[in-house]
Amino acid sequence: MLFMVIEQFNNADPLPVRERFEQRGRMLPDDVAYINSWIDPARGRCFQLMEAPDATALAPWIAAWSDLVEFDVVPVMTSASYWGGVRVD
Repeated sequence: MLFMVIEQFNNADPLPVRERFEQRGRMLPDDVAYINSWIDPARGRCFQLMEAPDATALAPWIAAWSDLVEFDVVPVMTSASYWGGVRVD
């Protein structure tokens, strides 16, 4: 499954996240894959596309960062997958 993970940096400050990332890496569980990410510099948010068997697989990763970031996890699918399954009668 794909998940759009929206991270809101505490105090709109990404620097503590960068420091931890440089020290420890992404700290993903083995069954979670990072696909790509985008930053909204004006609002202190990061949007990360992740792949995992289910949302619970993200829990250890979220726990490792939750002191620096607030998370919103949204299940998503590609447009091609969505529209390929929509019937038009």
